[in-house]
Amino acid sequence: METIYDVIIIGAGPAGLSAGLYAGRARLNTLIIEHSQDGGQIATTNEIENYPGQLVNAGETGPSLVARMTEQAQEFGCTRLIDSVTEVDLEGEMKRVSCMGGDYFAKAVIIATGAHARPIGCKNEDEFRGKGISFCATCDGFFYRDKEVYVVGGGDAAVEEAMFLTNFARKVTVIHRRDELRAAKSIQEKAFANPKMEFMWDSVVDEVGGDGKLQWMKVRNVKTDELTTIEAAPEDGMFGLFGFVGFLPTTELFEGKLELEGGYIVTDEDMRTSTPGVFAAGDVRKKSLRQVVTAAADGAIAATQAYKYINE
Repeated sequence: METIYDVIIIGAGPAGLSAGLYAGRARLNTLIIEHSQDGGQIATTNEIENYPGQLVNAGETGPSLVARMTEQAQEFGCTRLIDSVTEVDLEGEMKRVSCMGGDYFAKAVIIATGAHARPIGCKNEDEFRGKGISFCATCDGFFYRDKEVYVVGGGDAAVEEAMFLTNFARKVTVIHRRDELRAAKSIQEKAFANPKMEFMWDSVVDEVGGDGKLQWMKVRNVKTDELTTIEAAPEDGMFGLFGFVGFLPTTELFEGKLELEGGYIVTDEDMRTSTPGVFAAGDVRKKSLRQVVTAAADGAIAATQAYKYINE
């Protein structure tokens, strides 16, 4: 006879693991499904400085923080499954989550599949993620104090994040494939007035490289095809390259089954989706701030509300 779980959590990033911790403490029979390594985006972050309660001055990393979250969730009895979800049936009182290895059933489902930054699209990009290439100014801006930083993008997020980075970097250059920004005029005015900001128009990053850290990149003018090689200042040894060309939520499985907006799952403040008994937490849902601390909070709320839903 197949096990019917109280809650199935799809995804084992900070939101999913936090949901597992709270569901387990509530004595819910909980299954966490993750298709790869725990942690989501944070698993690729070398240094963590802004998560409350972290190990101060102890070299906290994304993997070390996630490892403790995983241990906590398992401590309270969550069942773990490494598998890929292929289909979901979220209607009715009994939900079905189909994986490559079989079907699993639960009274409630918490979706914590996350979102990932849209790649910059340059050669060798994966090799230098976390070694000069970043997608989160709030997370990593502090590590580029008094260095040069480049930002790819031209929308509101890109320009706002570029201005934020001027709090740390000595110079921030925005690389944009068009000849004008797409950001709101009010944001543009502030950016153009910032003495630490410069702009490279009609340009894209073609290739990056370096000896273990980002030390050079080739920037191509999309109108002339002219290539410019940018190298790190000798006294710096490296520079930062931040990509802000959008995010891609992992919601393909839920298209036509849940209310989405811009690809993100729409929830209320209690993480309830448009389908009863289905909750969403973390970067996968429509929200204003995507950080580890907000993902963990979402997971706690989702699990608490799932408990209430099951008992009602």
